Amino acid sequence: MAESGGGANLAVLEALDSARTQMYHMKAIVIAGMGFFTDAYDLFCITTVSKLLGRLYYSEDGATKPGTLPQRVNNMVIGVALVGTLMGQLVFGYFGDKLGRKRVYGITLVLMAACAIGSGLSFGKSPRAVMGTLCFFRFWLGFGIGGDYPLSATIMSEYANKKTRGAFIAAVFAMQGVGIIFAGLVSMIVSGIFLHFNPAKSFKEDPAGSTQQAADYMWRIVLMIGAVPALATFYWRMKMPETARYTALIEGNAKQAATDMTNVMEIQIDAEQEKLAMFKAANDYPLLSWEFARRHGMHLIGTATTWFLLDIAFYSQNLTQKDIFPAIHLTDKAENVNALKEVFQISKAMFLVALFGTFPGYWVTVALIDKMGRYLIQLIGFFMMSVFMMVMGVMYESLRTKQAVLFALLYALTFFFANFGPNSTTFVLPAELFPTRVRSTCHAISAASGKAGAIVAAYGVQSLTLNGQVKDIKKALIILSITNMLGFFFTFLVPETMGRSLEEISGEDGNAGIGGGASPGPAAGPGMGAPDMSRDDKIPVSSTEWQSSMHA
Repeated sequence: MAESGGGANLAVLEALDSARTQMYHMKAIVIAGMGFFTDAYDLFCITTVSKLLGRLYYSEDGATKPGTLPQRVNNMVIGVALVGTLMGQLVFGYFGDKLGRKRVYGITLVLMAACAIGSGLSFGKSPRAVMGTLCFFRFWLGFGIGGDYPLSATIMSEYANKKTRGAFIAAVFAMQGVGIIFAGLVSMIVSGIFLHFNPAKSFKEDPAGSTQQAADYMWRIVLMIGAVPALATFYWRMKMPETARYTALIEGNAKQAATDMTNVMEIQIDAEQEKLAMFKAANDYPLLSWEFARRHGMHLIGTATTWFLLDIAFYSQNLTQKDIFPAIHLTDKAENVNALKEVFQISKAMFLVALFGTFPGYWVTVALIDKMGRYLIQLIGFFMMSVFMMVMGVMYESLRTKQAVLFALLYALTFFFANFGPNSTTFVLPAELFPTRVRSTCHAISAASGKAGAIVAAYGVQSLTLNGQVKDIKKALIILSITNMLGFFFTFLVPETMGRSLEEISGEDGNAGIGGGASPGPAAGPGMGAPDMSRDDKIPVSSTEWQSSMHA
C-alpha cells in the first residue's frame, strides 16, 4: 500500500495526491468557480440598487428629499439572503456527506437561477407587497447559494493534488471577486443604457421622478441577470463524476472510484477493495462523537470562529459601501442626481473598489497560498485589516473632508488584505482539515458561522450606519477593527495544512493527524490527533487488527 507522510493510504487517493496538474483540474475550477461567481453577483448586486428601491417605493410626488428604504425594510432586503445562505449551507452540507457531492450539486444552481429570475419579477400593489415578494425570492436564492459553499470547496479539495490543492480551492473562491466586479459592472452598464434615453436631472429639478418607469425596469434586469451564469454551467456540473474520495471512502466502491478518475484524468489507478474495507473501518466515527471531538473539535472551533469574525468585517465593508462612497467623493448627494444616475455612480464606485482593492487580493492568495501557507496568510490578513480599520475609524472626520485619496487607499487596502487573508483562507481550511465522512458538513458549519457574522453585519453594523452619520460610521469602523483582532487570535486554533494529503491531515490514513498551531512539521501528539503507531502497526493484516491499532 502506498504511504503518505508515514500513514497507509489507498492507491486511488495517492494517485490523486501526486497527479500532475492537467486540463480536468482547470475545468473543475471553472465549473465550481462559476457557482461562486453567481453567488457573489447575486449577494452584492442588491447593494447597487437598494437605494433605488427606496426612491421608487418610499417617496411621494413633490417630496423635498428622495425616498429611502425604512431601516427595517432595508435590513430585510439586505439580510434575508444571508439568512437563507446560512440555512442552505447547513442543509446542503449535510446532504453532501449523506447523498454524495454530485447528487445535490446541480440542485443549488437550479434554485439560484429560478430565484434570481423570481427576484426580478417581484410585483405587488403596494411597496410592502413588492418588498415582501423580493425578500421571499432572495431567501431561497440565498438557500441555493449556501449549498454552493460546502459542495464546491469539498469537490475541489477532493479532486486536487496535494502540491497545488490550496491554489485550486482558492481559485474557486476567487471567482467571488469576479462576481463582485460584475455586480458593479452590470449595474453600471444597465443604468447607463437607461440614462442614455433618460438624460440625468437632479432630484430637485424632477421630484416626481420622470425616470421612475425606467428605474423600475433597471433593478429587475440587474437581479435577473444573475440567472445566466448559473444556467450556463448546469450541464457541466451534471457531467462531473462523483469524487473518488467519496466513492471509495463513503460508498466503499474502490473499483468505481478508480474507473471514474481514470476516465477524466490522465492517471492509471488500481482498485484496492480489500484495503478499502480496512481503511473505512478505521474512520467510521460520526460528527457527534467523542472520537471526532478528540481529533478535530478544536479545529472546528477555530474554523467556525475565524469565519464568523471575518464575515462581520467583510460584509460590513461591502454592505455599507454606498454610505462610505460619498465620504470619499465617489458619489454625489442623492438630491443632486436622479435615481438612475445614483445607481450608476454607486455601481461605478463599487466596480472600481472591487477591481483595484478586492480582486487582486484573491489572486495573490492563489499565487502564494501553497508557498506561504494558509496559517500565515490568515494572520497577516486579520492584522492588517485591523490596523487599517482602526486608522479609518480614528481619523474618519479628517479623512473624509481633507484626505479623500488617502481614505480611498486605506479602504482599498482593507479589501486587499481581507482577500489576501482570511476571506480566502477561511474557505480553504475547512475543506482540508476534516475527514471525508464529515468534510462537507464541517465546511458547512464553518461557512454557516461566517454567514451568522454576515447577518450581524447586515442587521447590526448596517443599522448603525444607515443614516450615514459621521459618529456612527466612525464607531462601526473601530468595532470592526477590534473584531479583526479577535480573528487574529482565534487563528491560533487552526493548524497549517500545506503540502499534506487530506488523509494525512485528518488522520484517516493511520497517521497521528495534525494538531493546533502553525507548524507544518511533525504531527501532533495524542492530545489533538489520533494515537501514533509504529511502522509495523500501520498496515494490519485484518480489519479487526486495523481497528484495534487505531483505538489502542
